Amino acid sequence: MTDTDLLVERFEAQRPRLRAVAHRMLGSAAEADDAVQDTWLRLSRADVDGIDNLPGWLTTTVGRVCLDRLRSGAARHEESTDTAGEEPAVEPAGGRDPEQEALLAESVGQALEVVLTTLGPTERLVFVLHDMFAVSFDEIAPVVDRSPPAVRQIASRARRRVQSRSADPVVDPTRQRRVVEAFLAASREGRFEDLVGLLDPYVVLRGDAAAVRMGGSGEVRGSSAVADFFNGRAQGAVPAYVDGAAGALVIVGGTTRLALSFVVTDRIIGIEVVADPEQLRGLAVVVDR
Repeated sequence: MTDTDLLVERFEAQRPRLRAVAHRMLGSAAEADDAVQDTWLRLSRADVDGIDNLPGWLTTTVGRVCLDRLRSGAARHEESTDTAGEEPAVEPAGGRDPEQEALLAESVGQALEVVLTTLGPTERLVFVLHDMFAVSFDEIAPVVDRSPPAVRQIASRARRRVQSRSADPVVDPTRQRRVVEAFLAASREGRFEDLVGLLDPYVVLRGDAAAVRMGGSGEVRGSSAVADFFNGRAQGAVPAYVDGAAGALVIVGGTTRLALSFVVTDRIIGIEVVADPEQLRGLAVVVDR
């Protein structure tokens, strides 16, 4: 197999995810396919040896392509019932695709797509990449030419707007809170199998530098590894909303030491841990009594 053949194979494995991102951004299957093709052209011209995380590079690149299209007015924002329920272009054989967030996003429903069209291009990109595909704020920041804290604020604003307008269970804050509460209870009680069941198989746990210094981890991937990390922990965590997202706080002596925010679709696909005092002060947190 040639290097080109291998690159094509790796790209095709990511196509369902890329198409789902583009479809959520552009609202049209035809536009989504064009954006994915543009992403392939950019990949074919890139220095692949310099790309450490190909799935992440492709996801942010297709997001950038979609953002450019929205800003230039190239996207038509079709609202055709012929495309609203269309399946991904590539169906994996024998089960869920490794990038299963794509399939989850395809099932979100027409109502959410209509809501997304009310967001500005930057808000839409941030919401789709972070809240539906668990892409980190650090990765999104260069795409929209903003700082990570600014991207977090954009995500919070977009999240509130989407939640106030959509009845879709995927973005229902009450349902998300229940999933997080169940996760925290399983963590405290050391119920490993229950933790695994609440996590997406490809969940990503990310912690900031301060969290790592406190004994956390910069990044953990996969349901078993993340469940193992949390198993028996969360003893002092209390449910909260963090920048409008379901989350938890660890409060010691009246001071918040950690803030955890969760990205929840049908299961938890992303967890972010913030321990940096300056970052904590900038978060909008509400303890869920």
